[in-house]
Amino acid sequence: MTSQTTTYEFQAETRKLLDIVINSLYTERDVFVRELISNAADALEKFRHESLTAAEVFDAHMPLEINITLDAKEHLFTISDTGIGMGRAELEHNLGTIAHSGSNTFLSQLAEAAKKDVNLIGQFGVGFYSAFMAGKKVRVQSRSWDGGEGHEWASDGAGSFTISECPGLHRGTKIIIELKDDAHDYAEKWKIESVIKEYSAFVPFPIKLDGETVNTVQAIWTKNKSEITDQEYNDFFKFIASGGDEPLYRLHFSADAPLAINALLFVPKENLEIFGFGRMEPGVNLYCQRVLIDQHSKNILPEWLRFLKGVIDSDDLPLNISRQALQDNALVNKIRKVVTKRFLKFLDEEASHNEENYLKFFSTFGYFLKEGATSEYEFQKELAKLMRFESSKGEAGKPISLTDYLGRMQPDQDSIYYINGPSRAAIEAGPYVEMFKKKGIEILYTLEAIDDFVLNHLREFEGKKLVSADRADLDIPKSEADGSEEQADKLNEVDTEALVAWFKETLQEQVAEVKVSKRLVDAPAMIVNTDGYMTSTMERVLAASRQEKGLGLGGSGKKNLEINPKNTLIKQLSSLRQKDAELAAEIARQIHDNAMIQAGLVIDPLAMVERNYKILARAAGA
Repeated sequence: MTSQTTTYEFQAETRKLLDIVINSLYTERDVFVRELISNAADALEKFRHESLTAAEVFDAHMPLEINITLDAKEHLFTISDTGIGMGRAELEHNLGTIAHSGSNTFLSQLAEAAKKDVNLIGQFGVGFYSAFMAGKKVRVQSRSWDGGEGHEWASDGAGSFTISECPGLHRGTKIIIELKDDAHDYAEKWKIESVIKEYSAFVPFPIKLDGETVNTVQAIWTKNKSEITDQEYNDFFKFIASGGDEPLYRLHFSADAPLAINALLFVPKENLEIFGFGRMEPGVNLYCQRVLIDQHSKNILPEWLRFLKGVIDSDDLPLNISRQALQDNALVNKIRKVVTKRFLKFLDEEASHNEENYLKFFSTFGYFLKEGATSEYEFQKELAKLMRFESSKGEAGKPISLTDYLGRMQPDQDSIYYINGPSRAAIEAGPYVEMFKKKGIEILYTLEAIDDFVLNHLREFEGKKLVSADRADLDIPKSEADGSEEQADKLNEVDTEALVAWFKETLQEQVAEVKVSKRLVDAPAMIVNTDGYMTSTMERVLAASRQEKGLGLGGSGKKNLEINPKNTLIKQLSSLRQKDAELAAEIARQIHDNAMIQAGLVIDPLAMVERNYKILARAAGA
């Protein structure tokens, strides 16, 4: 190197930037390796583009690659590329100033944001300065592809830099970092290798670490689907998911509008949340031009798709966008919408092609889709098509879609009916399905607590209302079966009215209203909800939540009790209340508790047991 050295002062904004980098962002030092590799890849891409039309190329024999060499003894980290390189003027301009309009505003925002997000380095194209996070002195040796002389830029980040002639350089750029005393691990191979695999595994140029290529996995999402084998897909899935199994589904697609997107998404076979491993972290990484922008991104897809593994890459994103900026970035929101809708469409297509395989998926990951239906209105229509529930007309263990239900609806039926229970057997033994069976009307069985919340949020499907069978205002369509109903075998109208009034007086502390049921066939009574949107299941879940928070069992108020004047017990109770008022009252309270239990609602078990013994004692003649 010659003695022709010139010293320059950093631009004021650059000095402020360096102060932020060195004093505020040092805890995320790994990022400097990613930034320098990204810059090197950019330089290589620029050279490749320029060389396509150049008549003659300087150092044409040199391979396009990135080399990193480490010296643990001297505590040196060196990264070099064979890209487009820089001349003296470019070194001065590119590394001595911030080419950014409104720099002062930008720096004040960066200084404030740095307190919240230490991964901001690289924002607005200043990634080179991240070298000072780990380096006490940085030297940049570069020679432009036009064949001009080479130069060295050097600085300790304190306020000035020097530029010297540096003869004998090949085309490209070499950055030599003298590491700070507390950053010596960046001269260790294991450390740099781990950072490269995390952030830069898919850079489109070879990255050689001490002569060994470390980015050996291809960015297959950028290739045409016809060029990729199933084995390559499976190997890539195992790489990003750190697993040994093959995926259940994969979706690989590209889009040009409204954004340039390459996406490769996988559905694993297992749901680890089911096995008690805690809530999953998002499994999709966000890339820009094959460089990792956000690992396990919480912004690129809705949280309820956290079971997905894969990659989303968009050339439209700024390469140096920060994690904080991702939260409010309009481009990220567009990508989120496009990819989510495309994945839900893919699931709908798969369900049509192979329903059996889709049911395997739904039994494993259906809860996540239900979570989405209750939390995000934007995708409810797509999610509704993907829901599956057991049905009174379906096989046990084989749920159906809402579309299937629509296809079997009776001509005058304007609602889709559902009822919740702990099991199919429990539902079918309960009072709520009796009239539906008699009229031949299909009813969905919601067997999970979240199901009622899902259907309540959906409200309707293809213009048909979704209605819980425990609603007080339920209006079941008439059918041919109605004409065959026997009227003679029930209490007369006078006795019925008297019994209803007696029930209401006896249970005035427990019920809001007592009515004659129009839907009970065999059961003596049933509890119905006066709140049209609060099903028994939803109340049960909310009550359990209140109990967990120490708020008591609680509830959403008194329910209505419907009685069946055709039932033998109810008819006998009509006469018993006149002969033995005390026993009749105890039986009425027991009928209410039994109906509450069948509705899945909370009762006082101690009081019920004591009452049972009294009734049994009277029945035994004690």
